Formats: sequence, structure tokens, C-alpha cells
Amino acid sequence: MLYTIKEVSELSNITIKTLHHYHKIGLLLPSKVSEAGYRLYGMKELERLQEILFYRELNISLDQIKEMMEHHSDRLSILSQQEELLLSRKHRLDTIIQTLRKSIACIKEGETMDNREMFKGFENEEEWNKALTEQNQYLKESYGMESHEVAPTDVKDLNEQAVEAMTFMNEMASSLREGLKHNDEKTRNLIRCHLEFMNKHGHKASIEDFVAQTRFFLSDDFHLKMLESQQTGLAYYLSAAAESFAATNQ
Repeated sequence: MLYTIKEVSELSNITIKTLHHYHKIGLLLPSKVSEAGYRLYGMKELERLQEILFYRELNISLDQIKEMMEHHSDRLSILSQQEELLLSRKHRLDTIIQTLRKSIACIKEGETMDNREMFKGFENEEEWNKALTEQNQYLKESYGMESHEVAPTDVKDLNEQAVEAMTFMNEMASSLREGLKHNDEKTRNLIRCHLEFMNKHGHKASIEDFVAQTRFFLSDDFHLKMLESQQTGLAYYLSAAAESFAATNQ
């Protein structure tokens, strides 16, 4: 079944103007265009639009969404990753709502709110600083970076990097489950796009750096357990894929 752009607009609560824009930038193309020039959308396009809207709820830019979706097409992995990110955001918003309600209650009761309770839920920057501090060794091994304090303008970029990294690992795990060889064209393309993303976002990551990183994952108990808990054999698959990618890109 095919839907007109007006029907898609009514189903999704997205304006026709926005759908035109998504088409213009190549983010959401119609399934076909009728002889009369009407854009028509099928179920595949509706599913893609749903994924786009989930990403928009995470404040991911359209350019970033387009880049990610061009290289990561496993719908189950995308939705699973989006669920995890949205649940994390929900937890933070729930905490902020609780702080707001406590503030209102204190005003009504004429009490002064405990200053330790006043800012719960606003620790976005602090959470990133803590994570970066704990992962200092990982960043050194991977990209030669040191932990640093996060400025407010850095948070959005760091969130986008976290989304990309999670999507990349989900796609690699999916390739392993599908039985694709470590040197399959899909895995090579995933690694290529991942390295391009890292370098585009200020992390100088050569092919050699990536190979060294995957070797480190095999030797470090924390990272080995983390990858193996996601998918049995993922750490070894990732390392073999990195070695193969390096061999074909010398």
C-alpha cells in the first residue's frame, strides 16, 4: 500500500513542508513519484520516518541522522539503540520533574529547599566529565586523547559521538550474527565510515590506531567482557575485521 504525502503528514503529525525538506536533502525519499508528480510512500519509508523522528527526539541534527542512516540500515539495531538512549533521557527528565515538584512543595510549605536537592537532574556536563575521567585510559589507547572538562557546547557533540559509537558496535554485532565474514564488504564499509566520523569530529584515528584499539580490547578484561556480553565473539570479530581492513587499505 502506498500513501500520499498528505496521508503521511496526517499519520506522523509532520508537516508536508518538513517532508518536502526531508526529500530535498535526501533524508527520506518517496517510494515512487506518480505520473501526476505526487510523492508516494510505502511501509519501508514509514519505518524510516519513524527512525528519523526517534533520532530527532534525541536532538540529533538532520545532517548527522542522514549520515548515520546511510551507513547503518539494520532497523532492529537502530531501534534498540534508540530505546536505550531515550530511556536514559527519560530517567534524567523524571529526576528533573521530581526536583521541580520538590521545589514547588517547599514554596507552598514555606520551607527552604535543601541545596543538595535543588540541582538533581541537571548533571549532564558532570556526568560526561565523570565518564571521561573514568575512561581516560581507554581514550589514550584509542585516540591518544586526555580526559578534559566538558564545556556546555561540547555536550551535544559528545552525545552524537556516543550514538555513532553505539550504532557502529550494534552493526558489527549484527554482521557477526548474520554470519558475514570479517572481511565482508559491509564490515569494511562500517569501519571506513566509523573512522571517517571520528576524524570528522576531531579524533585523529588512523587505520593503524583502529587496529591497535581492537587489539587493546582483546587484552583488556573490561572491554573484552563488555563486547562479549553484547555478542559472543564480537571482540575477536572486530579485531579480525580491523586487521583485514588495514591489509586492504595499505
